Order: sequence, then structure tokens, then C-alpha cells
Amino acid sequence: MPIPARYYDGVTARVRQVGLLYETEGDVSYLLVVEGEARVPVTRWPVKALTMVSSRPDELRLRGRGLPEGARLVVRGTAAIARMKAGLPVLERRQRRETRQQIGLAALATAALAAVILAYLYGVPLLAGRIVTLVPPDWERGLGGTVATQMEASLGAPITLCDPAPESTANMALARFGAKVLEGSNSPFTLDIRVIHAPVANAFAMPGGRIYVFSALLEQAESQDEFAGVLAHEVGHIAYRHGMEQLLASAGTGALIGFILGDMTGVSVAAGLGSTVIDSRFSREAERQADAFAAQASYHQGFDPVGLANLLDRVGGDDALSRALALFSTHPLTEERKAALDALAADRPRDLPPPFSPEEWMAIRTMCGSSGV
Repeated sequence: MPIPARYYDGVTARVRQVGLLYETEGDVSYLLVVEGEARVPVTRWPVKALTMVSSRPDELRLRGRGLPEGARLVVRGTAAIARMKAGLPVLERRQRRETRQQIGLAALATAALAAVILAYLYGVPLLAGRIVTLVPPDWERGLGGTVATQMEASLGAPITLCDPAPESTANMALARFGAKVLEGSNSPFTLDIRVIHAPVANAFAMPGGRIYVFSALLEQAESQDEFAGVLAHEVGHIAYRHGMEQLLASAGTGALIGFILGDMTGVSVAAGLGSTVIDSRFSREAERQADAFAAQASYHQGFDPVGLANLLDRVGGDDALSRALALFSTHPLTEERKAALDALAADRPRDLPPPFSPEEWMAIRTMCGSSGV
């Protein structure tokens, strides 16, 4: 007695009521599809090509490898399904095997995804830290200029220097201080320190040697120690090439591959990054390195590096949420940084002259139009 089923040929929309029979020809078994009381053969599917398709609990759907994609045999009813499975036990064995394979593929895909995530979070930044030493300084300077242009455009208004005269007392003092701090670091870059009119209290270092100090941050500084500490910290980022390292890590594997393949235009690395530079955040290790660099500079420049943490604390501070998320933050909290800077500065000389003369400090304090203190 044929097992009742519905047949879809996968070519037309026609649904045919058929019966299913088993037949063997030599060593090959077939599922014979017949129609009507005369059992007119419609087609036959090799049993070895049959697979079960996901369906409702009261249905058994079969498809065959090598047949049109939509070709299906659908058996309904508990009794009919039981007869099919009893006559073709290979189907359930094959389904179990395919299920195991799917689970294995899913596990493999999950592991691959986890590997990609780990590579993105840890591998790419680590590789960026290694490969940054291979980046030609001239390329980094050009790249820094590209990102700086994007950054300036993202501010929404033309960049205005507080003091455009390179030979002014303020600019000469800043250049001298920066060069002395950078001295001995073997950095291939010449510093370009720019103090600009901007309402946000911020300062950051660009790849290639450029440092931006926003006027709002200068106005927040209450002493030479605070301002010199911030500036020396940013010089530390230049010395360690943290900006280039951050761009490589942010751009991810595409940037690294572009560098390896000789994309020296800077476009693949810098594109779209200018708008995020103002909010750029270095890793905890990079911040610690820059803090330690600033503390070391205080040994011969005569400022208290703890002023850096004091200014950061006053500008940003640590609220309860910051403390709660400390383990997940990419920045050391200012309390942590202050304690570390205290330890680093414990043995610095106390009789050194300040980094700026009173005239220089007044010129710096008033270069953006502030009244000075």
C-alpha cells in the first residue's frame, strides 16, 4: 500500500497527491513516486540522496540532492510518518549526523567569531604597537596632517590660533619647553604646539608631532605646574607615537593590511577618523607611559607633575559612575593617576627653576585673551 504524500516538482506551482513505494534496482534503493489508483510512476528519488527538511511536528518533508531546489515530498499524519521512518531508517541516522555537523559548524563559527573579537580587542592593538615602529616618520607626519585637517573640519568653525606669531614670547616659550621635554627621547619628530580658541577644555597629540591645546584648558590651569604637566604628558604621547598606534588600532586590520601592501597615502587609515580625534582615548598603558614621561621631565624642568592630575580632576573629575566602571574603562581614574604621579615625583629635585619665567607664563596665560593669574 503506497504511503500518501504530496509532491512538489520544484519547477511548477502544482501540488500532486501521490503515493510512495520502495523499490530496489541492483544495489540501489529508490523511493518511487506514483499517482492514482493505477500507480502511474511520476518519478523516483534515490534513497541515498534523500534528506529530511525542518517542518512541523505532524509533517515529514523530504528533499533530494541533485533535484530542483524546490522539489519536495510531504508526508502528513502520525501513521504515515511512522511507516516512512520504519521503511527508511537511514533518514533519521542521516538527520542525526547532519544535526551533529550543524552543531559542529555552529560551534566552529562561534569560536571563529570569538577569535575575531579577541583579535580586534587585543590582537590588533598589540600588532599596532609592534608595527608602529616600522611606520616611516615622513608618512606619519603626512598622516597626522590628514587627520588634523579632518579634525579641524569637524569642529564646525575655522581654527583660530590664539597667537599666530611664531616668534612671540608665548610661542617661543612653548616651543622651548616642548623641545627640552622631548630631548633625549630619540623621537624623529619636531614638535608643533598650537594653542587654539576652543570652548572645550582639552588637549591632545596628533601623529607626527603636532599638539593642540584648547584655550578653555589653558584658562582652567591655575599654575605652571598644571599646564606644564599637561603639555609634558602630550609630548610623551608624541615620544611614544601613541597617536599613530591608536590610528592603526582604530582602523583595524584594514589599516594594517594597507600598510603591509604599501598603501602609503594615509587615506585608508585616516578616512573618517578626524571627527573622533577630539574625543580620542588612549589605552591605560599609553596614559601611564605618558604620565611617567611627564614625571621624568619634571626632574629637569622644575614642575610638579601632580599638577597634571589636579587639572584633570578639576576639568573632568571622577564621579560615582566612573569609579563603578573603573575595571571597564580605558583610562586610569584621576585618583589613580594622582597616586602614581606622587610616587613617580617623590625624588625629583626641589630647587629647579620653574619651566617658564614670570614674563613667559604671563604671555602664555594671556595669549588667548584671558586675563592671566
